[in-house]
Amino acid sequence: MLEVHERGRVSAFFRRVADIHHHGERPAVIAITHLLPGREVFLAGVARIGDIVAVLPKPRSIHEPTLREVGRTWQTDTLDRDAFADPEHVLAYVESRAAGRDLVLLDVGGYFAPALEHLAARFSGRLLGVVEDTENGHQRYAALDKTPVPVYSVARSPLKDPEDYLVGQSVVFSTEALVRSRDDILNGRPACVIGYGKLGRSIAAMLHSRHVGVTVFDIDPVRRVQALSQGYRTAPALADALAGAGLVVCATGNMALKEEDFRRVANGAYIASVTSSDDELELSSLTGLYTRTAVEPHITRYAAVGHYFYVLADGNAVNFLHGASVGSYILLVQAEILAATALIASQPVDAGMWDVPADTRQSIAGAWLTYFDGGS
Repeated sequence: MLEVHERGRVSAFFRRVADIHHHGERPAVIAITHLLPGREVFLAGVARIGDIVAVLPKPRSIHEPTLREVGRTWQTDTLDRDAFADPEHVLAYVESRAAGRDLVLLDVGGYFAPALEHLAARFSGRLLGVVEDTENGHQRYAALDKTPVPVYSVARSPLKDPEDYLVGQSVVFSTEALVRSRDDILNGRPACVIGYGKLGRSIAAMLHSRHVGVTVFDIDPVRRVQALSQGYRTAPALADALAGAGLVVCATGNMALKEEDFRRVANGAYIASVTSSDDELELSSLTGLYTRTAVEPHITRYAAVGHYFYVLADGNAVNFLHGASVGSYILLVQAEILAATALIASQPVDAGMWDVPADTRQSIAGAWLTYFDGGS
């Protein structure tokens, strides 16, 4: 939890970013967000740019005291990916919160992507644009034939690099803590890292620093070449990477393990994810095929005849079990989300995928150094 002086410093930073970059009208904002400690300060920064008409907490990253605090100021609703796959449902929901208004959507994971075209065409107000936070969400929007409104993605921003590096560290920390809770250790347990983006690279490096042998699999051969050049074993197919791996860390954000893949997981292996289970692991497909048994807090044993493995944190982001803290570096990305929201609200932008301009990122980094260099 933030101390009073820390909260004041973060608020001042967000206020500075919002005030520098926002020069237009105040749109309505619907915000999907991880509702973890301190996120209420970020939302207060968003509220300097627009009127938050609803907050949709990510289901598996809700800190109850933060939810209660946020709920005292803003409307909080339930987020369900299956429901949000129905464009009519999303339209009805958005109409119930922002009918007739200019609207900006803040997204974490591409929840609005399936309904975006429908919203742009049918919403009674004016959908100004979307700001997306994650690589998974970036891919969902990029896969659309054409985004009907501007979509600013911060997923591949250089300001996100420090966060991704530290998230990778926290994933390995939490994975190791759970493995040790069973009187087991990572040493001597070959690891498979699926996905060699920024998170996967950090995870592989942290495992290597713990003297764990790492095999990397990525569907992109360029990334496999990069992993090979950095000293890791690589595999041409997922089945080869899984063979003999005692630890499997899924870092794709795009369904790393499907039903047929689980059969290739080695007996006794631990499976960890960096994001929500419905984005990374097709665990629902194992119902009726495997018996599930909770063997320790946050460790589930999946067993069938002659085969068993362990899933950590129910397949959700394992680092959230220990706060997923990356210090004040996460504020860089949150500030870029504020700046992107201000850009959408302040000036017309053509439809399509957009990055925040480089000079805006430099301004954010400079402000962050003013407030946080030397401490978190």
